[in-house]
Amino acid sequence: MKNLHLVCNAHIDPVWLWEIEEGVAETLSTFRIAADFCENYKGFVFNHNEALLYKWVEEYDPELFGRIQKLVSGKKWHIMGGWYLQPDCNMPSGESFVRQILLGKKYFMEKFGVEPTTAINFDAFGHSRGLVEIMKKANYNSYLFCRPEPDMLGLPGDDFRWEGFCGSTIAAHRAYNSYESHRGEADEKIKGWMSRNEDRGTGLVLWGIGNHGGGPSRVDYEKISRLNGENAEWNILHSTPENYFRELLSNTADLPVYSGILNPRYTGCYTSQIKIKMLHRKVENELFVTEKMFSHVAMDGFYEYPKNRIEKAADDLMLLQFHDILPGSSTPEVEEYSINLAGHALEELKRLKTKAFLALCTGQEKAEEGMIPIMAYNPHPYPISGVFECEFQMADQNKNRELFAMPIVFSHGEKIPSQVEHESSNFNVDWRKKSVFAATLQPNSMNRFDIKLIMIQQKPDFGLKVENGKIKFSNGEIEVEIDSRTGTIDRYARDGFNFIKGGAFLPIVITDDDNSWAHKEKNFRRVEGSFNPMSLEEGNHFSGIIDKPVDSIRVIEDGEVRSIVETVMKFNDSFLCQRYYLPKHGTEIKVTTKVYWNEKMKMLKMSIPTSLPDSEFVGQTAYGQEKLLANGDEMVSHKWNIVSDGTRAVSLINTGTYGSDCLDGELRATMLRSPGYSAGKSDFSERDIYLMPQDRFSPYIDQGEHDFEFYFNAGKASERFIEVEREAQVKNEKPMLLSFFPNGKGKEPERIVEALTHGIVIAAIKKSENEKAYVFRVFNPLKERIDARLKFPAAGKEIIVPLKGQEFKTLLMDTGTWEIKEADLLERELAQ
Repeated sequence: MKNLHLVCNAHIDPVWLWEIEEGVAETLSTFRIAADFCENYKGFVFNHNEALLYKWVEEYDPELFGRIQKLVSGKKWHIMGGWYLQPDCNMPSGESFVRQILLGKKYFMEKFGVEPTTAINFDAFGHSRGLVEIMKKANYNSYLFCRPEPDMLGLPGDDFRWEGFCGSTIAAHRAYNSYESHRGEADEKIKGWMSRNEDRGTGLVLWGIGNHGGGPSRVDYEKISRLNGENAEWNILHSTPENYFRELLSNTADLPVYSGILNPRYTGCYTSQIKIKMLHRKVENELFVTEKMFSHVAMDGFYEYPKNRIEKAADDLMLLQFHDILPGSSTPEVEEYSINLAGHALEELKRLKTKAFLALCTGQEKAEEGMIPIMAYNPHPYPISGVFECEFQMADQNKNRELFAMPIVFSHGEKIPSQVEHESSNFNVDWRKKSVFAATLQPNSMNRFDIKLIMIQQKPDFGLKVENGKIKFSNGEIEVEIDSRTGTIDRYARDGFNFIKGGAFLPIVITDDDNSWAHKEKNFRRVEGSFNPMSLEEGNHFSGIIDKPVDSIRVIEDGEVRSIVETVMKFNDSFLCQRYYLPKHGTEIKVTTKVYWNEKMKMLKMSIPTSLPDSEFVGQTAYGQEKLLANGDEMVSHKWNIVSDGTRAVSLINTGTYGSDCLDGELRATMLRSPGYSAGKSDFSERDIYLMPQDRFSPYIDQGEHDFEFYFNAGKASERFIEVEREAQVKNEKPMLLSFFPNGKGKEPERIVEALTHGIVIAAIKKSENEKAYVFRVFNPLKERIDARLKFPAAGKEIIVPLKGQEFKTLLMDTGTWEIKEADLLERELAQ
């Protein structure tokens, strides 16, 4: 007889249509029922994953936890998957996926002595191809998932080998007809699978009441037992994912290989509840920067590495990535909880980061009389050239209305390009200053700048003006034209080539609906209209200007470092303020957009028509770059996108958006969508033709104020692909700047690492989980093989790390001997 492996599980969402305390309660109830089943029914095996849920049981019901430990030991209860929880599998960074696995497996090995080898993500809305290499390096040999379903994505079979970016493959199985079964209907699901798979040699079916817990039921178990007795072809086994893959791989010589993306599914979730997505990115960035800074501090002997406090913030991040939090498919109450969760992590990290920063100022000389020091820490192992800004307080208020205190910035005694811009506050006195300067920060070190104040007659006037309906800007490297009638960029030229068609950075409004997920939508292309500049009266009212009228498109800053052009625009009941930051040196344009969004069932996109038709569309994903569809379908990616014709390319970096599309060379970055909260439909039944109530007010997602930040660049395709990964890392994991007067004591800390090979990045530097080593995660984002040269000044070492295209490796540096060895993602040394 052929074996049909039944995997009983109870899908439990910690939050979704309910809040966290209900998730805890349902976990305890479901696990009790499952434990009873395991103890009372011979041959039955219960499968469950997610370390977070087991932590809840350990805390709130220790007796039940002890029962589960015994059941696991007796192979009646199977620890499935091994991750911290089932996260969204599109939007977390590659390093976040590493932590989901590391924190999950560490817990299960400590508490149960087991390490799963099949990873599972049943309810994720698509899967990043970068997961393949991550799972392989975390000691997984197989992957079990449900989405996208066959009607959304064709695959070479239910069983296949999924190929990652650098050639690794992992056995994968797309489960039949979801992860759950309804009460009393599990046997019908099994019969349905049998009727469709008569020619298979082995099979797998997931069953168990799910979403809000449940698991096995007596009626289902009894029906399955009867079916097993009646069936002559299949031996129905209560089993585990590992058992299925063990049999599959032992009996199948060659599985078909699939090298594409496991998307799309629920494309609206790439953007819904953008507040959570932007906070998620911020927590990721702050966690990784804080780890790098405190590793530097601890390796130099200032403080002990605060492992427990950092892990608390990491736990918050893991929960924030849950597949109904990060995708934005939960209720308003869960959204508020998630915002608070992110705030808890950010507050903890801010305290640690500040402590590390001040320690890293050790060895800096005291400030000279009349000088104001600005300290700038670069957490990255490579130099950063760019525009930096820092606010500081003058020693006293300038009470002379005839004079203006002008900050001049010096580096190592030499004056560098700088300008003063309006500070964040509006205190009506010459006292608080915002200094902006162009500089290069040396790698992995504290960089010092000194400010001297000089008194001048008045703040310098702007040289950039509106002329003949255009604002024309040139710095010798790029030429930019902004149309004063539309507020958009009509020209961005480099080396004589205009990379845009015109009308770039136009906020366009797309017709959408009230479904939080966008159930079966593959694209959002129905343009309803666009934001346009306000009239003089509207613009001044929106801007809070009550003195002499100011045009709705205007220059608001201009100096040695940059010019800033501002435009205010409206669409229906929504308004925005968009600013273009034009550099006096370099080719990168920064664009910020503050939106006051009051639209329902609509989507906001930033349109950038390029002069590169028939181009490929590429986006960053988890430890890799993915070629995306360029047919207008909604795609998901991380910190950057590139549109390239093979010779030339434009890049767009973001600091918290994930959705985008591209068609005929036009890149559209998705910023907002406003469906209802948790507004969807069941695959099994509907109770009304409308999703949203038609007899009362209902809140819609992402109404109100939002801030976006983009960085646009263009040039040779080879240059853009080499530079964009580091640029995106710096724009997200920003250097820390602070006005601080050091005490002049101590010795300046040595750098802990420098990446001497251009293009590679170090994604993580942290203390190992056993606290016996420091972890360095080095990544080659390019498609070409690289021998990465790494220098460790504090340890007095320099090594070569061979990396295939889009490969990452984990290095361990012993805290006692400074010896460096390669490790897997569970921080275990690899055999040499």
